[in-house]
Amino acid sequence: MKKTMLLLGALMVSAAAGYAQESRQDVSISGTASFAPQITGNSVQKNSSMTIGGVASYRYMLTPRSALEVNYGYQQNTQYYQVFGRANGGIHTLQMEFSGAYVFNLNFKRFNPFVEAGPGAIIFSPLKDAGTTNLDAKRNTNIGALFGGGVAYELSPSWDIRAQYRGFLVKTPNFSLPSGIFNTNRYEIISTPSIGVAYHF
Repeated sequence: MKKTMLLLGALMVSAAAGYAQESRQDVSISGTASFAPQITGNSVQKNSSMTIGGVASYRYMLTPRSALEVNYGYQQNTQYYQVFGRANGGIHTLQMEFSGAYVFNLNFKRFNPFVEAGPGAIIFSPLKDAGTTNLDAKRNTNIGALFGGGVAYELSPSWDIRAQYRGFLVKTPNFSLPSGIFNTNRYEIISTPSIGVAYHF
């Protein structure tokens, strides 16, 4: 009986040690370039300036191929509106992303390709400065969906380089202006390709 209990104890300790050594979490930080297409609707045309920003992510591995991820993204750009026959304007915008995603990845030696998708929101906050021509602009929080894919290259068991395409489908902001002057009533895909590093623990 003692031998059986000792054997079970040894097995449990070795299993716990193996679990502790397995990296099930990672954090990453990446630089991004953001751009969006021209959007036209309701006699309103919207263009967005291209800009750089950043995204921070946390992943938890459910299985060797599946993970859950949460993200925070930050950037500034200018949204340019042309209202045909009425007015033109620009709004300097602080754009923040909060999102979660399911990640599916594969493993080919040091390369780990992956795809991801999930819900999220983008907060469009107007900055009251020289880049904003309409000071009545108000913050918009628009719900949307994140999708994308990329590849991670393993530098060591603890570090990798991660490059990916990130797309975010979201309704274009109208900044809640009177009479809906900047309302296109259209959706856009904001593209934010990124490259950065991840630390596994």
